[in-house]
Amino acid sequence: MIRGVKFVSIPVLDQDRALAFYTEKLGFRLVTDQPFSEEQRWIELGIPGADTRVVLFRFGEEIKPGGQMNMTFWTDNVEATVGEMKRKGVTILKGPAKAGWGTSAVFADPDGNQFLVGTK
Repeated sequence: MIRGVKFVSIPVLDQDRALAFYTEKLGFRLVTDQPFSEEQRWIELGIPGADTRVVLFRFGEEIKPGGQMNMTFWTDNVEATVGEMKRKGVTILKGPAKAGWGTSAVFADPDGNQFLVGTK
């Protein structure tokens, strides 16, 4: 049976710029950075305290960066996390806002990918 999600891929245009954003601004850690093809590298990141990893990948014409991503990050304190993200220069598009199910905010990476961050 399936036991979990190993990784999710985020489409990026510039792998170096994306790597800097996700490690320096969001605090992810580099797990592997190795050649994948002549055009790009396999960059896999870990999120502190999580088993699921993030891969920064260039999909060419198949999947273009920009727009709402179909994944949500969680944190214990959305307001504090958004405050830290703002101090690091992350673009916050919406929130934090409270709803019946919890608190959430929307942020964007340098490629225009939009992510929800909310409470667990």
